Amino acid sequence: MADDTAMLALPAAERPRDLALGVFTRPRSKTGWRSWVNTVDHKKIGIMYGVSALVFLLIGGFEALLIRAQLWSPRNSLLSADQYNQVYTMHGTTMVFLVVMPIGAAFANYLMPLQIGARDVAFPRLNAFSFWCFLGGGIFLNSSWLLGGGADGGWFMYAPNSGVIYSPSHGIDFWNLGLIIAGIASLVGSVNLITTVINMRAPGMSLMKMPIFTWMTLVTQFLLLFAVPVITVAQFLLMFDRLFNANFFNVAQGANPLLWQHLFWIFGHPEVYLMILPAFGIVSDILPVFSRKPIFGYTFIVFSGVAIGFMGWGVWAHHMFVSGIGPVSVMVFSLTTMFIAVPTGVKILNWTATMVGGKLKFDTPMLFSIGLITMFTIGGLSGVSHSIAPADTQQTDTYYIVAHFHYVLFGGAFFGFVGGLYFWFPKAFGVLLNETLGKFNFWFMLIGFNLTFGPMHILGMQGMSRRIYTYDEGFGFTFWNRLATVGAFTLGSSILFLIFNIIYSVRRAKKLGLECPNDPWDARTLEWIAPNPTPEWNFDPIPTVTRVDDFWYRKYEETADHRLVRVATADEVVQHSNGAGVHLPSPSYWPLITAFGIPILCYGLIFTLWLALVGGLLIVAGLYGWALEPPDDPDAGHDHHDDHHGDAGGEHAGEPTEAEAGSEAKEMETVG
Repeated sequence: MADDTAMLALPAAERPRDLALGVFTRPRSKTGWRSWVNTVDHKKIGIMYGVSALVFLLIGGFEALLIRAQLWSPRNSLLSADQYNQVYTMHGTTMVFLVVMPIGAAFANYLMPLQIGARDVAFPRLNAFSFWCFLGGGIFLNSSWLLGGGADGGWFMYAPNSGVIYSPSHGIDFWNLGLIIAGIASLVGSVNLITTVINMRAPGMSLMKMPIFTWMTLVTQFLLLFAVPVITVAQFLLMFDRLFNANFFNVAQGANPLLWQHLFWIFGHPEVYLMILPAFGIVSDILPVFSRKPIFGYTFIVFSGVAIGFMGWGVWAHHMFVSGIGPVSVMVFSLTTMFIAVPTGVKILNWTATMVGGKLKFDTPMLFSIGLITMFTIGGLSGVSHSIAPADTQQTDTYYIVAHFHYVLFGGAFFGFVGGLYFWFPKAFGVLLNETLGKFNFWFMLIGFNLTFGPMHILGMQGMSRRIYTYDEGFGFTFWNRLATVGAFTLGSSILFLIFNIIYSVRRAKKLGLECPNDPWDARTLEWIAPNPTPEWNFDPIPTVTRVDDFWYRKYEETADHRLVRVATADEVVQHSNGAGVHLPSPSYWPLITAFGIPILCYGLIFTLWLALVGGLLIVAGLYGWALEPPDDPDAGHDHHDDHHGDAGGEHAGEPTEAEAGSEAKEMETVG
C-alpha cells in the first residue's frame, strides 16, 4: 500500500500510464507461471493452445482406447451401452473441437504474425481472451464426467434424440454450452487473425508473397467466421428446447428433425476443411525446404485452397443422403462432392511435383509431410466413393465411414501437425528434437495408424455398424476388431513417444548447453529471420519483403545459368537485436477474468440462475477492467513511439516525429 501511495505522489507525467488513467495494477511478471496467465504475446498464446490441445488429446485418446478395448471381443462387458455412448460421444467431440481445431489455432497464433513480419496480432488481449474461452469451454465440457456423466447423443448430436425425452441427464447440456463457449473463442480468433493478415503485413509483402501456411490460415479463418454462427444458432435452439421447454426440435409439436442436420452439417463440412487446411499449409511450407526447390505452382496451391473454402459450403448434404432429402437434392450434392475433389487433387499433384527432381532430405518433418500426402490420398479416395449416392447409402452407417474420416483427419491433419511440430519446435523453444527418436516416432505412428483404421474398411464392407457397443460371434468381426485394437494401443504409444522426445530433447539441450542454430533446416519463409527462440518483440526492425520465400533469397542468388549461389550465411541474415524502444502491448489478467465468467454463467443455466447472475457480473467486471487498462506495457521501458506497426495493432497513442520517421525510413531501406 505504501508503494501505491508513493506512486500516486509522483507527477502525472512520471507515473505509469495505468495510474494516469486512474487504474493501478502492480507490475506484471515477466517469468514464471504468472507471466503465462497474464500474457498477451501471440507466441505464448500459441504455445498454450498447443499444450492444452495435447492434454485434451490424452483425454480423447484414453476414451478411444476404452472404445477399442470394449470392441476387443464379442459380447464384451467392459462398458455398458450407456457408458459406451458417453465415451464415443465425448471422444469424437474432444478430438474434433478440443484437439484438431486448437492445434491449428496453435500454429496460426504462433506462426502467422511471424510469417507476415508483424510483432503481434491485431488485438493481443482479444487473442488472450480467445484462448481462455477455448480452455474454459473444454474444461466445462469435460466437467460433465464429474457432474452426472458425459453427453450421450453422438458428437453430431442429432435431434430429436438429443432432447430431454431421450437424454434426460445434463450431459448434453454440458456438451451444448461447452461448445458454445469454444465457439466464442473460434469466432473472436478468426476476426483477430483476418484483421492481422489484412492490415499488418510487412512492407512489400503483398498477398501473393505470403507463405502458403498463412494463406491456408486466412482461408480457415474465413471459414470459421461464417461457419461458427451456424452451429451456434443450432446450439441455442437446442439449449432453449432442453432448458426452457421450447419446441424447435419437438417433432410432436410439428418440428422438422432435418432442421438440426442441415444446421449442423452446414457448419460440419466446412469444419472438415478448417481442420485440414492448416495442415495443408504446413506441408506446403515444409516440402520446399527438404526438396531444396520452390513449391511447384504456388499460385495454383493458393487458389485451390481458396476454391476449397468456397466449394466447401456446397457439399454439406452428402452427410444426409439417407435422411430423406429427396433424389434431386441427392443428385446435386453428389455432383458438388465430386467437384470439390479437384482442388484437393491439385494440391496433391503440386506437392508431388515439388518433390520430383528435388534434392530430397528425409528428416522427420519431411517424413510426416509425406505421411500426410499418402494417408490423406487414401482417405480422399474412399471419400470419392461416398459421393456416389447408392454406394454411400450402403456405407454410411458402417465402419467404412469411420475409416474414411480418420484417414482424412488423423492421417491428414494430425500427421501434418506433428510434422510442423518437429519443424518449428526450434523456432519456439530453441531446441531441435532428437532426429533418431523422431524417425522412430514417425514409423511407430504410421504403423499404428494403419493397423487401427485400415481394418475398419474391411469391417465396414462386411457390414459392421458403427456406434454399436458390442457384436455377436459368427459375423467375422472379431479378428479385424482385435487387429484394430492392437493398432490403437500402438498409436497411443506413439503419442507418448512424441511427448518423451520433447522432454528428452529439452532436458538434454539444457544439461549439455546445446545451442540450436538459427536456421537449422536452411528454411525459406520469413519467420526464420528472427532468432531462435523467437524474442518477445519478434522483429527489430520490421523486415521489408521483396518476393515469396524472402528469407531464402537473402541467403541465395540465382546465376544466369540458373544455379543457386550462397551469398550470405544464415547468421548474417538473421536479426540480432535487443528490441530497445519497441512497443509491446500490456500484459493483462482481464481477458482471463472475463472468459472465466462465461462457464460460471453456463453452470448457472444448468443448475441455478443465481450462479448465472454471478457469472454475468464477473463478465461485466472483466470487461470494465479491460476497457480501463493501459494499452502499453508499463514495465517495458519503451519510448512512446515505434515503427509502422510495432504496437501490435495500433493499441497505443502517440505518433513519431518527422525526424524519427526519417530515421525509420533510412533503417527500413538498409534492411531491405
